[in-house]
Amino acid sequence: MRVVQVTAFGGPEVLRTEEVPDPVPGAGEVVIDVAAVDTMFVETQVRAGWGLEYFPVRPPYVLGGGVAGTVRTVGGDGDNGIGNGSDGGGGDGWSGRRVVASMGITGGAVQRAVAPVSALIPVPDGLALPTAAAVFQDGVTAFALLDATAVTAGERVLILGASGGMGTLLTQLAAARGARVVGVARGARKTALVRELGADAVVDGTDGDWPARARDALGPAGADVVLDGVGGTLGAVAFSLTADGGRFSAHGAPTGGFAAVTPREAADRGIRLLTIAEAQLSEEVRGRLAARTLAEAAAGRLRPVIGATYPLDRAADAHRAIEGRELVGKVLLTV
Repeated sequence: MRVVQVTAFGGPEVLRTEEVPDPVPGAGEVVIDVAAVDTMFVETQVRAGWGLEYFPVRPPYVLGGGVAGTVRTVGGDGDNGIGNGSDGGGGDGWSGRRVVASMGITGGAVQRAVAPVSALIPVPDGLALPTAAAVFQDGVTAFALLDATAVTAGERVLILGASGGMGTLLTQLAAARGARVVGVARGARKTALVRELGADAVVDGTDGDWPARARDALGPAGADVVLDGVGGTLGAVAFSLTADGGRFSAHGAPTGGFAAVTPREAADRGIRLLTIAEAQLSEEVRGRLAARTLAEAAAGRLRPVIGATYPLDRAADAHRAIEGRELVGKVLLTV
């Protein structure tokens, strides 16, 4: 089968498609015929050698990503229908079922993926596999962040990176909770998308006076909740837009670092500071939120935005597109 290998730390050119033997599942594992692979910006950062304190990988390794596909074979006694979001036991088993599974930072960009039964989430009937791949991982994080920040109706929520894969979901979910959503995105096409997804106001982050525009949209007190999926300087500026006594989630670092906000700075203003740790969930919670995400997508209440798809052989082009920041929403690899 074909896999995408990260041959060394570096630019997209280090990605190579190689042939390896088909996997054999062990007890409690399945092999999934992969249809689509989710990609995340953090995977491009790890490929370049960033974040090894969080993701201790060393080349060569198989590129990661969440997968969506159909269970091909089941190893040992794994075909018992037990897994996250399944029927809870007995049932028809897993063979032939459409599923998604989070593979972490390695092992997803393949024709056939091995995953433990405990990681499988059934894909609802009527939901396309590429759509399931695009929504389920970011959906888990989005639900976790909104629950952690306790966003409620009537609150003012500022979302940085609102046109990205997770930002588009956060925009929809916060709006569905009745919050007043102000999104920050870059350029006319991205700001138009965020407005279409339900934001009450959208600010172009390429404008030098975007903080003042955001303040005007939020009101003089600022944001009750800031969801910072960007980090760096923009995240630090967004912290200044947080209302005293509010909540600030510094969970994104596509700029190369999380927003440099110290616990003391937050405490001095009574702001609850949350970090990426809020998205570090147990397998049980992650499975429950993934099933919830897929159900919302199947019902049409949550729409992932797929900006582009690439075959496995063009994984390097997919990473270039992600790093170029011109696309909106998600980039998928297809098999």
